[in-house]
Amino acid sequence: MARYYPVHPENPQQRSINQTAELLRDGAVIAYPTDSGFALGAAYGNRAGIERIRRIRELDERHHLSVVVSDFAQLGRYVEMGNRQFRAVKAATPGPYTFILRASRDVPRSMLHPSHRTVGARVPDHVTALALINALDEPIVSSTLVLPGQDEPLADGWQIKEALDNDVDAVLDSGDAGRLPTTVIDLTGDEPLIVRRGGGGTELFE
Repeated sequence: MARYYPVHPENPQQRSINQTAELLRDGAVIAYPTDSGFALGAAYGNRAGIERIRRIRELDERHHLSVVVSDFAQLGRYVEMGNRQFRAVKAATPGPYTFILRASRDVPRSMLHPSHRTVGARVPDHVTALALINALDEPIVSSTLVLPGQDEPLADGWQIKEALDNDVDAVLDSGDAGRLPTTVIDLTGDEPLIVRRGGGGTELFE
């Protein structure tokens, strides 16, 4: 049975944030709110957690998972960006975007696309998500919580607890998750490629 942690959307209770971060350190998979709906998350490098996320969402290894950090400056450790990619990502973060980029050598193989050595990268604009990442003091490996057969991310914490009570270890709920998935932009080619339109505008990339 998943633990349920309700927190205030503007001032999330630090005790609940810390308890959720500790669960992640211990190998948990959680559901947590972001500016683009809820996401499934595991601690960076948690291979078993990554496999659980893929199993919950019925994703194969070709689907990009994301390295989620709290600040743009942290991305350089995990992805490779030339000047063009650097400017594009910086202009759109924080926000409801996932960028597909070449992964650095620090990224675990279990996160990488099997053919292209690419990974998703994300800096959310959401108080609770950022508080959790900062408490964990390392990135969260994430995937937007869109269940198999659905098109939109789940955005209600109690609904998630009921649906995934035996699949996740905790639900962190601030009651203010976004209603649209991230806009996904592939920046690995000569021109930006819009993979999915979601909560972030695409004007910068067209």
